[in-house]
Amino acid sequence: MKKITWLIFLFIVSLLISSCKEDPKKINYLNESASESEQRMAWWNEARFGMFIHWGLYSVPAGEWNGETNHAEWIRTTAQIPLETYDQFVNEFNPVNYKPEEWVNMAKNAGMKYIVITSKHHDGFCLFDSKYTDFDIMSTPYGKDLLKPLADAAHREGLKICWYHSIMDWHHPDYLPRRGWETDRSTEGADYDRYIAYMKNQLKELVENYGDIGVLWFDGEWEGTWSNEYGKDLYNYVRNLEPTIIINNRVDVGRSGMEGMTRSGEYAGDFGTPEQEIPATGLPGIYWETCMTMNDHWGYNKNDANWKSTEDLIRKLVDIASKGGNFLLNIGPKANGEFPQESIERLNAIGDWMHIYSKSIYETHASPFDNLEFGRCTQRASENNTILYLHIFNWPENNRLTIPGIYNEPIKAYYLSDQNMKTLATSRNEDAIEIDLGNADHNMIDEVLVLEIAGKPDISTAPVILAEHSIFIDSLEVKLESGRENVDIRFTTDGKIPDSQSTLYTNPIYISGNTTLTTRCFRDGKAVSGSISKGFSKVEPWPSVNPGDLQAGILAAYYEGDWDSLPNFNELIPMEEMIIPNFSVKQKKRDDYYAFHMLGWINITEDRVYTFHTESDDGSNLFIDKTLVVDNDGLHGMEMKQGVVALAKGYHQIEVNFFEKNGGDDLKVNISGKNLDFGPIPENLLFTKK
Repeated sequence: MKKITWLIFLFIVSLLISSCKEDPKKINYLNESASESEQRMAWWNEARFGMFIHWGLYSVPAGEWNGETNHAEWIRTTAQIPLETYDQFVNEFNPVNYKPEEWVNMAKNAGMKYIVITSKHHDGFCLFDSKYTDFDIMSTPYGKDLLKPLADAAHREGLKICWYHSIMDWHHPDYLPRRGWETDRSTEGADYDRYIAYMKNQLKELVENYGDIGVLWFDGEWEGTWSNEYGKDLYNYVRNLEPTIIINNRVDVGRSGMEGMTRSGEYAGDFGTPEQEIPATGLPGIYWETCMTMNDHWGYNKNDANWKSTEDLIRKLVDIASKGGNFLLNIGPKANGEFPQESIERLNAIGDWMHIYSKSIYETHASPFDNLEFGRCTQRASENNTILYLHIFNWPENNRLTIPGIYNEPIKAYYLSDQNMKTLATSRNEDAIEIDLGNADHNMIDEVLVLEIAGKPDISTAPVILAEHSIFIDSLEVKLESGRENVDIRFTTDGKIPDSQSTLYTNPIYISGNTTLTTRCFRDGKAVSGSISKGFSKVEPWPSVNPGDLQAGILAAYYEGDWDSLPNFNELIPMEEMIIPNFSVKQKKRDDYYAFHMLGWINITEDRVYTFHTESDDGSNLFIDKTLVVDNDGLHGMEMKQGVVALAKGYHQIEVNFFEKNGGDDLKVNISGKNLDFGPIPENLLFTKK
């Protein structure tokens, strides 16, 4: 009897404990603290180098269709292949030479720390065994899950396995929108929310059935059906399945085109995703990863021989690490499961370099220098000191390496490739450290020199000038900042270079007239940086006008044609004119080869300086009062440009033009300003004439 009572007691206690636990499905991971995020991102931030793999049915045609050879993973759309024809590739996809252990070993030997592979690309075909679709690897002659052995091999070798998963799906009957050329696929009965449920079910399989998953790398979020609300919901859904997983910013709609960085606003995602490009400068405090192809295509294209050299790839890796980012380098395997030989050769060569110099990549931070003529720099903390890894791309003719504008005392300098760490002679030349490189052989691609310095880097960087805009109407607040220790910031407002007697910066500066602000760092009365200047102009806001009787909306004229840049709409006859509530291309009749000319009035509620933004694929521009403010013209992926203008309260004419050639298509028009957060122009501010 006592035993039964005790069991009942334990049962009641367990129920009480369970009831006190927070339901994991209700956790909002968007509210994660900075320290929690830093801990979760630690392995990824230290890895610096990963392998991207684009593999699927599209590798069967190998980039060629009807004599054209410029296709790859987008071939179903770029070649406009009907669904029933594309589906036949299922019967041809048989990767009998697939050796996942070799793939993992090639990645590991190249110095890569994680692998991201396409679990499902835009075509909707899945490389894994999913119980929610027959359009997967189990329907092919191969008939075995491709992801499970790859995940197992990665786990054994200590690499993180990660999934790329497309939000867009050209195969699923519930995904919307259809391609404009898909006249044979009706949208009748399609339910987008039902598609999202399908996608979530597959993501649950991917997160729960393959062991520890490092990253879910989303893509295909740019079509108008996906939204900020969907993005945040999907982010939380995945994090509730696996709280430690990392998710890229393409889960949401905040990505700024191929630039890849998330715009200001409340968007989900843990890191930015620049595509085929490297940010020009470092991005302090922001996680980002450049993804890039070895040649010109992501998926396998047998005719693409435009391979980047080993030197180029290694220097790109170093450049990215020197700016605090990760490098995700792509492989497009053949349909039979083999890596292209050119990819293998480059992986081996990168691995040879990484075998010697990887310490200058892993767990390092961005360079403290704005620019180094000889190459790049990465760094890491070492107790109370700092280790600088100086990557020498351009060998100095005098065999002496000059590190400019550094005030720390050197402790030791040696070659990273020298196991004996033989000390190189150092000397000081004013604010520079010079290192005698000796007569040792060096790596022509990138030789790495280690320089240990005392304390944190004290680099001759000028203060940063922070202001909302460079123009203002009444007055403007300006702040000066420096990340350096033990320095005074002094400034002038007459364009003169500051000296030790110039005004000391202690509080924000308020300017009310045309001003050239110049600032510089000082220590013990001596200048320890160069100076930097910025001009600020007081302007009169553009006057408003009385446009007469207005109604809600804007007038949109729709055109069809083939352009490489915005046409002269005055010379064209529109196919249709309509009044629409906002600047969008939802009224398009097709997905390619069309344009919009949109004209209306915007009601400005107060005298302010405003920033207008257009983000488009392909080109767009924006005029206010018949003056060009934003020029985003040309053929490109989703790309954002902006312009600043001072406007008086009242009505101003606004004109937006857009054209689409082929590929992805979308247009977003946003506004921001003081007390006005970045976002779409509110519909209640847009009008057209009656």
